[in-house]
Amino acid sequence: MEKLIKDIKRLMGTNVKDKIDSRIKEFNITGRKDSFTLFKELCFCILTANFNAEKSIRIQREIDNGFLLLSEEKLVDKLQKNGHRYPKSRAKYIVEARRYKNVLKKIIESSRDEYDLREWLVRNIKGIGYKEASHFLRNIGFKNIAIVDFHIIDLLSRYNLIEKPKYLSKNIYFQIEKLLRKIAKKTGVSPAELDLYMWYMETGKILK
Repeated sequence: MEKLIKDIKRLMGTNVKDKIDSRIKEFNITGRKDSFTLFKELCFCILTANFNAEKSIRIQREIDNGFLLLSEEKLVDKLQKNGHRYPKSRAKYIVEARRYKNVLKKIIESSRDEYDLREWLVRNIKGIGYKEASHFLRNIGFKNIAIVDFHIIDLLSRYNLIEKPKYLSKNIYFQIEKLLRKIAKKTGVSPAELDLYMWYMETGKILK
C-alpha cells in the first residue's frame, strides 16, 4: 500500500492535482443543478456500464435533451448510430428511469447520506449497479464513496493489494471500497479525488 500512496502523492505534486481539483469543482456545480440536468448525468452513468467512458461522454453530448424527450425507438436509433454496444437495453433503462426525472433532485436532497442514496439508486433504477450509482454520485458532488471499476481493480492488483476477482459481487465491491477509503485517508484525499488520481495512473486521462 505504501508504494501506491507514495506514487499518488508524487502525482499530487504535479499539474495533475490542478486538473483533478478543477474536475471536482465541476462535479460540485453539476450537483447544484435542476432535476433534468441530474437525470441526464444519471443517463450517462447508465451508458457507461460495460462500455467505454469516453464514448459515453460523446454520446451524452450528442443526445443531451433527447434523454428526456425521445421515444424509446428513437433513443435506440441514436445510440446505435453513435456506436453504443447495448442500444436496446440502455434505451429501455433510460425510458423506464424517466419516472424520476422531475423529482430526482428532491430525492437526492432528502436522502440521509450518499450510502442511503446509492442503495436507493441500485434498488430503483434498472441498469444501475453499485459502480454506476457510485459514479453518478461522484459526478454530482458526493465525495465519500468509491467507484470500483476494472481500471481501479487492475491498478490495485498490479500493486498486489487485491487478487483480481472473477466477478464483482456486492460483498467484493464493499471490500474493495473499504480498502480504497483506507488508501484515501492515508493519502489525505477523498475517495472521489482518489478515483481520479488512480484513473489517471491507469489511463493517463482525467474524465468524469
